[in-house]
Amino acid sequence: MTKIKADPDGPEAQTEACLGERTYHELLVNLNPIAQPLASRRLTRKLYKCIKKAVKQKQIRRGVKEVQKFINKGEKGIMVLAGDTLPIEVYCHLPVMCEDRNLPYVYIPSKTDLGAAAGSKRPTCVIMVKPHEEYQEAYDECLEEVQALPPPM
Repeated sequence: MTKIKADPDGPEAQTEACLGERTYHELLVNLNPIAQPLASRRLTRKLYKCIKKAVKQKQIRRGVKEVQKFINKGEKGIMVLAGDTLPIEVYCHLPVMCEDRNLPYVYIPSKTDLGAAAGSKRPTCVIMVKPHEEYQEAYDECLEEVQALPPPM
């Protein structure tokens, strides 16, 4: 018996290409109305890199319940929220909690990409990146840019 190789230009390859990398502008279509301040494409990439470094050092908090618990305990870090999470009631209280405690927060377009940056196969709607000396330079750069974003209206 011989194996039949898949046609590289066949319909399966085309659907994989469609499901693969979507551009930043394509992801902006699915944003919630509360997704302010929104990270630029450049800042989004920097945040993904910082998250990947934080995962290696085990310096992230992932998911609404865990992040909320550690905000209440007074932990500091950058909050990264996914702008395409539905329903928004799941996490709409987190920006208010961040503002009360002077924590910087920013929205990015995709929860799938946020989960992938954290090394998970599942989408994640919120991540808190904590500071650590191993990636302090990248963290400080992201923190500076997040704080420079205009506050939500």
